[in-house]
Parts: sequence; C-alpha cells; structure tokens
Amino acid sequence: MEYIKTAIEGVFILKPHVFDDARGYFFEVWKKDEFEHHIGKIEFVQDNESKSSYGVLRGLHYQKGEYSQAKLVRVIKGKVLDVAVDIRKSSPTFGKYVMVELSGENKYQFFIPRGFAHGFLVLSDEAIFTYKVDNAYSPQNEACIRWNDEDIHIEWPIDSKDIQTSEKDSKASALKNAELFD
Repeated sequence: MEYIKTAIEGVFILKPHVFDDARGYFFEVWKKDEFEHHIGKIEFVQDNESKSSYGVLRGLHYQKGEYSQAKLVRVIKGKVLDVAVDIRKSSPTFGKYVMVELSGENKYQFFIPRGFAHGFLVLSDEAIFTYKVDNAYSPQNEACIRWNDEDIHIEWPIDSKDIQTSEKDSKASALKNAELFD
C-alpha cells in the first residue's frame, strides 16, 4: 500500500498494490501494522456501507465533540468524488478541503482524521461505498454543513440541479454557523 500525503496534514490517500491475473484480482485492503506506521494508531470500531445512484450527494457530515470520528473510506463498485473539509478553527487549513476520486476500478482509499466534515458525490450510475470509523455513531451528536457552502466553495463537477440530497442535508448549516472543532 502506498500512503500519499495530501495538502492538508493528516489526510491521506491510500493506493493499494493490486495483483491482477486471468482469475481476477487480489489486494490487501487494510493492514493494521502498516496503517499505524504511516498514519498512527487508530482503533476502528464500526464498518458502514451505503448504496447510492448518480448525482446523490451525502454530506458534509461529522460527529461533534467527543463523538467525532476518523474515517477510512473506499468504493467497492462505481465512482464517487470524495471530500474532506478541515473544520478545526485553530488549523492553518481551516475551511480548506481535499478532494479525491474513489472508484471500484482504482481501489483507492481516503483517510479522514477527526475534526473534518466529510461528503461524497456519486459520479457513476450506482456506487457502493464503505467505510471504517473509530467511534460509534451518535445521532444526537451528528452535524452537517451545506454541500454548497459559499465559504468552502467546493467545485462539484455536475450541475447543482442534478444533485440529489436528503432533506437533512438540504437544511444543513453554513460553515460560519456550524459547531466546529478547536
């Protein structure tokens, strides 16, 4: 596995070594010792999976305070544009984001530490998205920032009229009004 640092400290793209042959392929998805060597000790406690269709945008989600979560995300089938937004007020990269294309074809993974809002946009007809988290989901501590927040200004590659969000996501807070990390 190749661990690629991004423009924001602590956010990594993981590029696996895939072994293809006539039977199919094989690769190591996650290896504790190697992960801890490059990123640090993280104890993942829950795996999640979602299925979405073209134009679905989920996010920008995060868990507040002690319920915050680090995430290791990937796509099993399809293609998404995945985004991590730094919402740590004291960070030199506050309000900045890292964007990466994840697909069943490239098999990349994206590590997002605590203190970030996360979202993704489905670019294929269908996508199966999976992720590990290091803290259990707490509905009462869930928060969301608008996917089209004018202060973050994420450049989504499809027309906003083609984007589908949940009712909760469509009513999300602006970054300037959100409960943030120190």
